[in-house]
Amino acid sequence: MADRQPVTELDARFSGEGATATDWARARGMLEEAEVFWLSTVRPDGRPHVTPLLAVWLDEALHFCTGAEERKALNLAQNAHCALTTGRNSLGEGLDLVVEGDATRVADEVRLQRLADAYETKYGSSWHFDVHGGAFLGDGNEALVYAVAPTTVFGFSKGEFSQTRWRFERE
Repeated sequence: MADRQPVTELDARFSGEGATATDWARARGMLEEAEVFWLSTVRPDGRPHVTPLLAVWLDEALHFCTGAEERKALNLAQNAHCALTTGRNSLGEGLDLVVEGDATRVADEVRLQRLADAYETKYGSSWHFDVHGGAFLGDGNEALVYAVAPTTVFGFSKGEFSQTRWRFERE
């Protein structure tokens, strides 16, 4: 899949004087390397649900997995809109990222095998998954896999304090 190149914009309202927009390549690299993400979904009654999870960046999307009966999967079945965040828990340095998009189920077993390999490469052998029946199998449990191709990503650079927005064309 070819790299989707976003429109990059610096929001001067939330940026220090002389700040520049963060380069998409830097933000994308952080999405590839980040270990922990926070997924925000919407419960059927409209209340938010936020939970930490692991994710891998592959084919220009973030991917995560969850059990079919877990709250996040139940929420996504009703409303695919979600956000994944990652970053540093410090004020003086780093880049925080917010990825907005719709979660879509991944069931193609060739793609799932690539994702299973990516999980194990990134997180180690403790995160080995077999692929069967359009899902991950690990430790006797089945996990559904979702992809979130960004529609919008926000980057909050700390230290120089800048806010960058990357907007992606819908496919």
